[in-house]
Amino acid sequence: MAGGLLPPPVLHPPKSMAKEKHHMRPGGLRALGHEIIFEADTPAGKAFDVVLIISIMLSVLVVMADSVHSIQVQFGGALYVLEWVFTVLFTVEYILRLACIGKPVKYAASFFGVVDLLAILPTYLSFFLPGSHYLTVIRVLRLLRVFRVLKLAQYVGEANELMRALASSRRKITVFLFVVATLVVILGSVMYVVEGEANGFVSIPAGIYWAVVTLTTVGYGDISPQTALGQALAALVMILGYAIIAVPTGIVSAELVRGPDRKIISTQACPQCSRDGHDPDANNCKYCGAPL
Repeated sequence: MAGGLLPPPVLHPPKSMAKEKHHMRPGGLRALGHEIIFEADTPAGKAFDVVLIISIMLSVLVVMADSVHSIQVQFGGALYVLEWVFTVLFTVEYILRLACIGKPVKYAASFFGVVDLLAILPTYLSFFLPGSHYLTVIRVLRLLRVFRVLKLAQYVGEANELMRALASSRRKITVFLFVVATLVVILGSVMYVVEGEANGFVSIPAGIYWAVVTLTTVGYGDISPQTALGQALAALVMILGYAIIAVPTGIVSAELVRGPDRKIISTQACPQCSRDGHDPDANNCKYCGAPL
């Protein structure tokens, strides 16, 4: 080389500095936020979820207390402020969830995404629809996250198995409900003819209402037969009700017995679509293919 001079050495930053810079990039911040907000297998993520669950329970208690007249009269102002504090916190949390996920539209359309949105909308709607803020008790559905936080993944698997059994038996249950609907129409019409308006059965719909209440063994007692024939028919309907109740239970139980072997699943959430329920050794999301 001319002049015998060597080229200046190329200095590479230490690995620790490169790693730190990586975490400062937007992608790193998003990954860190996803780890804290969506994951429960790290101390920070578990602490976030525990605080979130406590906040949800407190916010539901505030709404319930506000519905009690004596408490509302005495502490209405404080409860109103607390409700808005919780709503603002949950709104910020919802925005952060959308910002930390790779596919925010998918998360917004998911079960928990819809529940998170419905948990904050009623308070804002109360400006236009007074009293709608009481609907914020839907926040209690967000407590379903406790299964993931407490590492109760096996309960998530059991819930999935139950949903599968219900979905598999939906045709049989549909047929069963159609038969029950036909029965109550016939029984209600017969009771209307037997008892008549003088005994409270003023119309066929009223008779159908009585048949539904009696067949389901609820028995409000607001309408009851007075004639001997009507009482005999009522006794048969009550006995029939006990037999009918066992049918859907047997249908779902049979599907549960036929279910596949239960697999152990993890609680790790996908950073792109936020769905969980993956195998413990999975490297990619089974729903969208994103790396876990």
